[in-house]
Amino acid sequence: MTTGHDTAAASPAKGGAAPGRSSGEGPVTEQERRRRSRLSRRWQRDVRWSPYAFVSPFFLLFLAFGLFPLIYTGWASLHQVELTAPTDMKWVGLRNYTRIFDDDFYWNAAQNTLTIGIISTVPQLLMAMGIAHILNYKLRASTFYRVVMLAPYATSIAAASLVFVLLFGRDYGMINWALGTVGIDSVDWQNDTWASQIAVSTIVIWRWTGYNALIYLAAMQAIPQDLYESAALDGASRWQQFFHVTLPSLRPTILFTVVVSTIGASQLFGEPLLFDANKGASGGPEHQFQTLGLYLYEQGWINQHLGRASAIAWTMFLILIVIGIVNYVISRRLRASS
Repeated sequence: MTTGHDTAAASPAKGGAAPGRSSGEGPVTEQERRRRSRLSRRWQRDVRWSPYAFVSPFFLLFLAFGLFPLIYTGWASLHQVELTAPTDMKWVGLRNYTRIFDDDFYWNAAQNTLTIGIISTVPQLLMAMGIAHILNYKLRASTFYRVVMLAPYATSIAAASLVFVLLFGRDYGMINWALGTVGIDSVDWQNDTWASQIAVSTIVIWRWTGYNALIYLAAMQAIPQDLYESAALDGASRWQQFFHVTLPSLRPTILFTVVVSTIGASQLFGEPLLFDANKGASGGPEHQFQTLGLYLYEQGWINQHLGRASAIAWTMFLILIVIGIVNYVISRRLRASS
């Protein structure tokens, strides 16, 4: 026997939805299915290719301003080509590279680059480590000090170099005036070999110490406080905590700053260029602080030997590759030891 309730459940109400279809939706036509299919394929293509589209500007700029100049410079280094006629190339093979081995000016520039790099990098990183260690403690106006540390990095190289030229002036410089007050004779900072290299290194130290200090500070703040608390419970002093907790934890960061500073020292250009009293690329009257970057500029844009300058650029590139390989080997050993 069928009740009224069963009869109402068996027959759908007037105007109700058909079985298997949501309320308010009519039958899907063939045109609608095609439209949904196109939208689905478009969505799949968007999900698949959008990441490549987002990163493509970087690769396009790298191809235009990075990879193409690198390849073209390598091709030009195998030719005799002058700045006055850059399209007139004469094949010479490896002659531009073999001439480097007998070029005393190249090896002088390489030696100056190494010396200035050591004089500027070692004190710079040591000072940056000490400043970061001080800023790592809770100080008043710590944000102000961090901004001050970054201010030299944001300063123009030209402005900073010109100020240091005035400071290191032989007759009226403030440095010689300060030395004279303690009975030390004036130093010819722009003509003496070691004095000029120290002066150029001072500009680099002033500009990059704060930048590296902030890198060390960020790494120090990532060290777990539990390590310091355990060391303090074991009776370790502040210096012992620094040498046995902080420094081992900063080994990857220290390696990074050493590599970056070494690469920057090998490409040093603006500071020695502006420090020269004659405003040339010779690096002083006797080339006493001419770096590889200055020597490349002198050969390419003053002597107008683009082929020779390209060979110098590629030797600098090979040096950077060697530095990268050494960094990779050392970092792998550090990871394995830890």
